[in-house]
Amino acid sequence: MFFRWDWLRPQLTAPIVPTLGPVHPDALTVGIFEDVLRAADTGGFLPYDKDRRWGGEKNEKVLREDVVHQPERTLIPTLNRHGRGTVKVFAYGFPDDGVVAEAAALAAKLAAAHDVVNARVVRPLGPATARPRGTRIQMKDFTTAPCPAPDGPVRPVAAWPTAVQDTFAPFAEAMAGDGLAFLHTQIQAGRCGPVLAAAIEDRIVGAIGPMEVRPDAIGRPQLMPQYFAVLPKTRGQGLGRVLWRAAMHWGQSQGAAYQLLQTEVDGPSDRLCQAEGLTSLGFTHTAPA
Repeated sequence: MFFRWDWLRPQLTAPIVPTLGPVHPDALTVGIFEDVLRAADTGGFLPYDKDRRWGGEKNEKVLREDVVHQPERTLIPTLNRHGRGTVKVFAYGFPDDGVVAEAAALAAKLAAAHDVVNARVVRPLGPATARPRGTRIQMKDFTTAPCPAPDGPVRPVAAWPTAVQDTFAPFAEAMAGDGLAFLHTQIQAGRCGPVLAAAIEDRIVGAIGPMEVRPDAIGRPQLMPQYFAVLPKTRGQGLGRVLWRAAMHWGQSQGAAYQLLQTEVDGPSDRLCQAEGLTSLGFTHTAPA
């Protein structure tokens, strides 16, 4: 075993794992960190990796030979060859001990060594962080209260009349920056679960999906993260909230125990999730090295 849990556990201010993203606090064990090291050797997906559903190969892997693991800090670098390439160093430890500066130096060194353009430091931060920046990790617990189906013009894309379904493609292209164009390609290839869509005047103007439940690292059923977007010109009408509640109803009805989300601090999705009572598990702040 490479990691010492008595060293690593006090450094984990937020439940974020390199190459995997957020995990349920109960799944945050030394075993999951050992798993990402083993996956670096094979280049494949772990059984519970959320990216596995898209097929292909895992783009990001841990640079296991360059991991720094000490009683007061742990630095875990990853390499992603997509595009012009990125090295990220996940910095677990306390800022006043110089962990951020050390992580930045390591990221810059490894980016040069692997001939990639981008070097980043990912800093997990606790839920009580004052004036947080970056991304909030949030959890919806389906075991605490019912999630009733909302009233509104939402149904799976495939359940809308054909003429309405045909408007999904231009909607997806308009919202490509939110990942909807990619989601459309997955729908066309039959590689993902259903997508819920909102329509106004027979045109799709919002969507959330794919809707899929898969087991996490400890076998607990998790509603997987979704792409979520509403056309700017139709915002302010409550469609985002209706889509969100429809997704939560679907997840609970399919036996999911929880869902984890990442939202930009103070962004529209962040404010929605906070208003809906999700639990904040912490933050991640990513900055250039």
